[in-house]
Amino acid sequence: MSTTSPLTLEETAFHAWYQRERTALELACALHVARLQALLVQAGDVEVAKVEGRVKDRDECLRKFARKYRAALEESGAPYEIQHCITDLIGVRVVCLYEDELARVADIARAHFEVIDVTDKVSAVQATESSFGYKGLHLDLRLRAGAGPGDGHAGAPFELQVRTIIQDAWSVLDHRIKYKKSIPPELKRRINVLSALFELADREFRQIRDATEAELRRADAELDGPEAGHAGSELDAFTFLRIARHFFTGYKFDADRVDLFVEEIRGWAPGMTRARFNALLSETLGTVKRYRQFYEDTHPQGSFNPFTVMRHCLYLADKVVFHRALRNSAREAFEAWLLQNPA
Repeated sequence: MSTTSPLTLEETAFHAWYQRERTALELACALHVARLQALLVQAGDVEVAKVEGRVKDRDECLRKFARKYRAALEESGAPYEIQHCITDLIGVRVVCLYEDELARVADIARAHFEVIDVTDKVSAVQATESSFGYKGLHLDLRLRAGAGPGDGHAGAPFELQVRTIIQDAWSVLDHRIKYKKSIPPELKRRINVLSALFELADREFRQIRDATEAELRRADAELDGPEAGHAGSELDAFTFLRIARHFFTGYKFDADRVDLFVEEIRGWAPGMTRARFNALLSETLGTVKRYRQFYEDTHPQGSFNPFTVMRHCLYLADKVVFHRALRNSAREAFEAWLLQNPA
């Protein structure tokens, strides 16, 4: 029959403190999450998947204390309170899309919080071939004096973890692997291989992002309007955006909608070139803009965004090839208007 060791006086005191302060800890955690979310939005140059927070579980606090601090404190004989030893009672996690954004998030945190300590898991793992585990940045922070409500636990230290989506996924899976310290060398080797694959995925996603942005910059840098450059090349998302932005200045094109629309155009007109697409819009845009004005005047709640304009332009340019660009009701309404307002 197994028995549970009786709680020490310090553990009993921590139980009481935790129960009494849990609600205040949750409030402080929510305040830190909201503040970081606002700072990241204000920065505007970091792609964040999520910002979340948690108050560390009571029993997990006790396990961490026993693992890291109890022996030394009891050896010293000095009185102590367990809650003062747990620096991550409040934890906030920022999950970024790309690995080079970790440092940017850390810089934002340093600019608005007092930094107590920084642990670079990337450097720690890379420093030894035998280590494995997720990478990321851990910062122990405290609200700067006068930066906000410092009463209760809002002014106490908290831990900020900054990870990529890949690192976050690795962390979840890595915690499921048991006995990592003493498993056989072959299993350690397999875990290290898996860790390297996750690291490679992080790097590849960043490089794909950089290559995509380079393509967009190349398209935007071409001179003499959308006809310049490789005018005979097949229409793709990058050349589509160059043309669409030329005709619809200031409109923010959603990447998913661009992908879907370009695929639709390729389905209707295989081999559609950049030059041909630009010409079709140039020839029909004036008429479609007149129709859009009519439509918006008669349908105040209706939507006629640039994608809708381009669908009408394509249909007007070739009603056979681009018959499916418009739904039946939209096509009938457009045809009725064209009868009264010839192109």
